[in-house]
Amino acid sequence: MPEPVSETTPQELYLHLMKQCLTRMLWPEKYRPMAASLNGWRGLILKPLQHLARQAQMELVHVEPDRTEARQEGRDWPLEAETMVGLKRLENLQQCVTSVIRNGVAGDLIETGVWRGGSSIFMRAILKAYGDTSRKVWLADSFRGLPPPDPTRYPVDAGDTLWKYSELAIPLEQVKANFSRYGLLDDQVAFLPGWFRDTLPRAPLERIAVLRLDGDLYESTMEALVALYSKVSVGGYVIVDDYGLPTCRAAIEDFRQAQGITDPIQLIDWTGAFWQRSAANPVAMTVRRESPSLRAVS
Repeated sequence: MPEPVSETTPQELYLHLMKQCLTRMLWPEKYRPMAASLNGWRGLILKPLQHLARQAQMELVHVEPDRTEARQEGRDWPLEAETMVGLKRLENLQQCVTSVIRNGVAGDLIETGVWRGGSSIFMRAILKAYGDTSRKVWLADSFRGLPPPDPTRYPVDAGDTLWKYSELAIPLEQVKANFSRYGLLDDQVAFLPGWFRDTLPRAPLERIAVLRLDGDLYESTMEALVALYSKVSVGGYVIVDDYGLPTCRAAIEDFRQAQGITDPIQLIDWTGAFWQRSAANPVAMTVRRESPSLRAVS
């Protein structure tokens, strides 16, 4: 299992600072612009004021409450931070990536579902800190939000509304700019833009040392596992950001059962979990796209 982080070496101190920056724990977000569409009596009062303020190149804002605990556990959607996963899951990510570097576990690092890129930026920072030039960090995302649920093929996803949130649709160029902000956009970073069903089966990765799943839905989680799990090296890690969501958890449980995976799942916080792969993949698996049941795998 990965060792705890001591934060005493120069590398660990740099990575501690990166975690504080990526989550905005270093300088908390104290103000949040008011929504453009204000409803009810508040809207009648505030919309004219908002219009006047913007004409004067000003903005009406809310004073944010103290979100320290929420940021530590990744329970909010930050306004500017590059990641919403919080300190606990970043700490786990650091432990896992550091473990594969120290133990010589073969493979690249990949995140499926990246939002603003914060977790992937952090993985690249870890490689930089330890002088690992042999691995790449791969970012797989549509860069236009989540797919609408397909209840015919994936009934567990029925009714999910995350695809409607424009806040989750972060363009590729913005993610690249976020890497550049930290001086980490280079040839050790690669992007796989598009829906997972189209990009992951032909992704040019031979081996994976850390697979970080952050797709929320059953569909996104299962498609990533089916395409990539067989490439995870023994001793590598599978990190599940959304294990606390019923949709994601169902996909994890179905896949592990079908594959006969018994490696224990370790909880990180209220929603994150991970396991370390201890054995080779016993069964090849594909999703039956024509099946009416999203749990139909073979």
